[in-house]
Amino acid sequence: MTRTVFEKSDVIPLVAEVFRELGYEGASLSKITARTRLSKGSLYYFFPGGKDEMAAEILAHIDQWFIKNIYEPLEENEPRAAIDHMWQEVDTYFKSGQRICLIGAFALDETRDRFAAVIRQYFVRWIEAFSAALVRAGISKETADQISEETIAGIQGGLILSRALHDESFFARTLANLSKRVSTYV
Repeated sequence: MTRTVFEKSDVIPLVAEVFRELGYEGASLSKITARTRLSKGSLYYFFPGGKDEMAAEILAHIDQWFIKNIYEPLEENEPRAAIDHMWQEVDTYFKSGQRICLIGAFALDETRDRFAAVIRQYFVRWIEAFSAALVRAGISKETADQISEETIAGIQGGLILSRALHDESFFARTLANLSKRVSTYV
């Protein structure tokens, strides 16, 4: 039985989870329809450009979420509060390490070249926003950049290992350790 949806905003999260589970190449239209219970007609109605348009819309959706919940708070709010907020939002968004970073996954496969600018901007903006918060907290730019790069790399690595080990407590420990390390500077 097919699922009834009325808005593209309802469809994007459904298709995103299929891409998270199967990757871009593995997410054929037939697998997307089977796993989302959406008809092919519905998918083409919302995404006339096919799978590339689906992926582009999903990446834009993720970007908007990160702008609102991670980047802007880091760039605009009181640094310590913004950093604490980042840890909470990252844990929630990635479901304690059980939800992969789709942009990170796209960066690792053939999709990387297709969406290179979006993938690069996601990581650059996060690193720069986190670094900016650290600088506002009184850390030198050079040290802030280093901590920021290591932290974002640590988050991504924690996601991979948490999933690989089937241990969501690993991601929680990773975030706690990264938070503890960062807190020694701010």
